[in-house]
Amino acid sequence: MADLIVDDVSMTFALPNGSRIEALKNVSLDIRKGELVSVLGPSGCGKTTLLNILAGFLAPTGGRVILGDAEVSGPDRARGMVFQQGALFEWMSVARNVGFGPRMAGRKRAEIDRLVEGLLDSVGLRGFGDKAIYELSGGMQQRVALARCLANDPEVILMDEPLGALDALTREKMQGLVLKLWKETGKTIVLITHSVEEALLLGARLIVMAPRPGRIHAEYRLPFAERGAGEDLRALKRLPEFAARREEILSMIWEMEEEIMGRAEAAP
Repeated sequence: MADLIVDDVSMTFALPNGSRIEALKNVSLDIRKGELVSVLGPSGCGKTTLLNILAGFLAPTGGRVILGDAEVSGPDRARGMVFQQGALFEWMSVARNVGFGPRMAGRKRAEIDRLVEGLLDSVGLRGFGDKAIYELSGGMQQRVALARCLANDPEVILMDEPLGALDALTREKMQGLVLKLWKETGKTIVLITHSVEEALLLGARLIVMAPRPGRIHAEYRLPFAERGAGEDLRALKRLPEFAARREEILSMIWEMEEEIMGRAEAAP
């Protein structure tokens, strides 16, 4: 595994009417191998744009992304993506979904079967391999999506609001699963979220972005992800230091949102 370097990345989109939107400006970030990084910010701050650049789905208009010794120039198996909706193959079983990447890589059937069985066990889906995707709840489908990503053994896992569509109880369980898999696999994880509480729980390192254009506004190193891998998440949320940090970041983002609204009202 290697470090993931975001080197002075900017992204400008040209619109059909001839105008331009500066989505990101001069973003630099050094993500160490094995780090769990959460990225938070108000709508329009470029979080998803940044993640798509890390994945290789978008080429930045300025700067570069480097993983190890190689510059990112497109999607590849070194960087796996987990989307807000599982993006699963509905016509395949759970096991076939998880084993899709290894099958495409030409691995042997027995090897794939062992890998899939182990991954389903890791994400709490033992015995569900033959189930159809439509038979699963939203939370279970996201477990399949995580297992499918891990089956390709990426160096970096990129997660775009992976828990945003889940109910509160399922979301909390999935947060615990993300922390468990992070500790068990040692993978580098970059997670985008709109939830301040989730960013605090899942970010050993938390990046707060500001909009117009998107840029890094603040950065925190936090103890809650390490502790959450072995402690009760609800107990962590009740800690005075957790509540204080939550209010600090909420106020920060609220000020950004008010500034955005002020600009919108002032515009002709």
